[in-house]
Amino acid sequence: MTATSPTRDSRFPYSAHSVTASPGRIEVAHVSDHLFAALVRGHELTVDEPVEAGGDNDGPTAVELFVTSLASCAACDAVRFLRLLHLPYDQLRVEADFATAQDGAPRLLSVRIRILLPAPLNPVLRETLCAVVGRCAVHNTLRVPPEVTVEFG
Repeated sequence: MTATSPTRDSRFPYSAHSVTASPGRIEVAHVSDHLFAALVRGHELTVDEPVEAGGDNDGPTAVELFVTSLASCAACDAVRFLRLLHLPYDQLRVEADFATAQDGAPRLLSVRIRILLPAPLNPVLRETLCAVVGRCAVHNTLRVPPEVTVEFG
């Protein structure tokens, strides 16, 4: 990542702290070339493309953030499950591997989530945890896609 954050860059129209933190709203502003700043409840995320795609590699791509949101949702639900059962959850990690379409249509073909548990679980608990993680909010959204509209303002 570069030393200058997009929201501190003079080309960026406002800082992350000047945006009202309203749930259910995300603002994305173009900074330069392939670089964008996404503002989420006062948090700033940098979105960019890799050098080979014309970006500067100053942040993850939008697709990588999409997969990150699925993996993070799985991790949160896994920790919640383990905590509820008073099982070890510190050091839990989730890995996500994904493949993109090569047919010209920009989309994901597959995502594989791997939960790295801090301690082994018996088969029944593993199956239950898999079901819990499979029903996280992001995973449910992929199963029943929301209506997406594009407006101009």
